[in-house]
Amino acid sequence: MDTLRPGGPGTLGGRTVARIGYGTMQLARMRDDRGSALALLRRAVELGVDHFDTAQVYGNGFVNGLLREVLRSGDVVVASKAGIDPAASGPPMRPAQRPAELRATVEENLRGLGVDRIPVVNLRRFDVGAAIPVPREQAVSIEDQLATMVALRDEGKVGAIGLSGVDLDGLRRAAPAGIACVQNPYSLLSRGQEELLELCVAEGIAWVPFYPLGGAAPGLPKVTEDPVVRDAAARLRVTPAQVGLAWLLRRAPNVLLIPGTGDPGHLVANLAAGAVALDDATLAALGGITEPT
Repeated sequence: MDTLRPGGPGTLGGRTVARIGYGTMQLARMRDDRGSALALLRRAVELGVDHFDTAQVYGNGFVNGLLREVLRSGDVVVASKAGIDPAASGPPMRPAQRPAELRATVEENLRGLGVDRIPVVNLRRFDVGAAIPVPREQAVSIEDQLATMVALRDEGKVGAIGLSGVDLDGLRRAAPAGIACVQNPYSLLSRGQEELLELCVAEGIAWVPFYPLGGAAPGLPKVTEDPVVRDAAARLRVTPAQVGLAWLLRRAPNVLLIPGTGDPGHLVANLAAGAVALDDATLAALGGITEPT
């Protein structure tokens, strides 16, 4: 594994980053063990991670506070989100789609991270992969939302604009604004967005799949439990998770990964997936997996 850039170099928001970064959502569960959470972030930096995905909603500011303490250097790319806010009850987050809410969320992220500019902010839509209902008053056109995001970019508060939970039509409508990345659910066993991925390849937009191993939400099959994946892992003497992540890196050159974990051992294993070589026979077997219905 190239510890300088796990997975090799990729591009995000005009910056060169490691193709395997780190998603911080699971750190929200470590509020009672802040020291371990900080140690995990520092270990990620030591191992070459220079792309961290976050949101003010993660732990209602707790995770951004961790990042503020650890990532004092300008050598990393932090990608945050707008379009979701903490919920007063029920699910941990709620849609916050209106333009004024987008601006307020970006301002909260700036304060939480202790920065004047966030390298990438993903506009969290709910067009695909939405497990949270969107109230009628939160149904806002992507054009109105992008007008606010572009204004924030022009003001220097946002470096680049990404999209999350967007469908093909939404990306086509948003592309003229300049889109750095798309974050959508996608894995070896959930490949229903191939046309959207191919558009990103053609337009030079980074594809950053969340739930890259599935199983994190109802209805998403777990990549690590698939028998073909497990057979490949045994043959290659790696873990099923590493096979699933390595396949994503091979799927397209614009793929960037942000696997999250609260376990130091899993962090090392996730980053090592960038060094897993999938031979042609293994790729053919994995490609032939039929997605569960």
